[in-house]
Amino acid sequence: MATGRFFKEVELPEQKSYGDGILFPAVLTPVSNNDFTAEAKPCGLENAIRAHKPWLESLLLKSGVILFRGFPVASPSQFNDVVEAFGFPEAFYVGGRATRTKVVGRIYTANESPPDKQIPFHHEMAYVPDFPSKLFFFCDEEPGSGGETPIVLSHIIYEKMKERHPKFVAQLEEHGLTSTKIMNDEDHPSSINGRGWKSAYMTNHKNVAEERAAKMGSKLEWMENAVKCKTGPVTAIRFEKESQRKTWFNNLAIGYDANGKIHDGETFVELGNGEPVSDPAMEDCLRIMAEECVAIPWKKGDVMLVNNLMVLHSRRPLLKPPRRILASLCK
Repeated sequence: MATGRFFKEVELPEQKSYGDGILFPAVLTPVSNNDFTAEAKPCGLENAIRAHKPWLESLLLKSGVILFRGFPVASPSQFNDVVEAFGFPEAFYVGGRATRTKVVGRIYTANESPPDKQIPFHHEMAYVPDFPSKLFFFCDEEPGSGGETPIVLSHIIYEKMKERHPKFVAQLEEHGLTSTKIMNDEDHPSSINGRGWKSAYMTNHKNVAEERAAKMGSKLEWMENAVKCKTGPVTAIRFEKESQRKTWFNNLAIGYDANGKIHDGETFVELGNGEPVSDPAMEDCLRIMAEECVAIPWKKGDVMLVNNLMVLHSRRPLLKPPRRILASLCK
């Protein structure tokens, strides 16, 4: 289906449809490659985005994710140009828990934990009150095998969990979640939540870290060479005004280990009233996420725009290197 002058919607075998005629995710390719050659400037991708921005934002609201494939985005700086073209304000990663490094402009590495480790489904920074509303991902180096970034619609998870575990969902809606995170002085990239407090709060001073944590609803308790960060209660089920749907807006799956506990050694999650999280419900939740997700193998130059209010994302283990995915967070 052609859309305007520049963009064409295409179908991939991995996409899903939930009976409303909308494919998840939306996948856009060029109508004509001639519009995106170096000679075609100033009619490149950035100008195409600016020209179609209202339609692209509408498509993002309907589909939750847009995958741009086949466009000449070949470097981190060109990815930065794409992000800038949308004009979304930058969301700074203050209080974030994953280890990341700035590459250029508004572009950072994605989670730097070992690529053979799985990252469970989550909404970016759902554990603090000030979270980004949009995420960009860019495939700088195409994986040899594995390493996909699965995505799943959060309202689907909410609906299925409410149907199967109504009591647990009611508890989440009433009490929210509280998380306790142990943060070391320095970063530990071997962990998916390995960011140290100095990096997380962008300071070497404890009093400054305490002030910045307090603005995000967190309280710091200092330990030897570490700090215990307690956050919440924060909302676990969110009503998304634009889509008029309730969403499974939490990071419960991040702390769920193989032993069936909401505790990964560094992060502990409990209901906002202090009660434990239901293990049977979470086991079922992980199964639902695995069944409902879409995982499209990355191709060099792919740009994926994710509505963080509507969609959870994760990372599958890398089976064959290389893989380099970059990211940018937006308000």
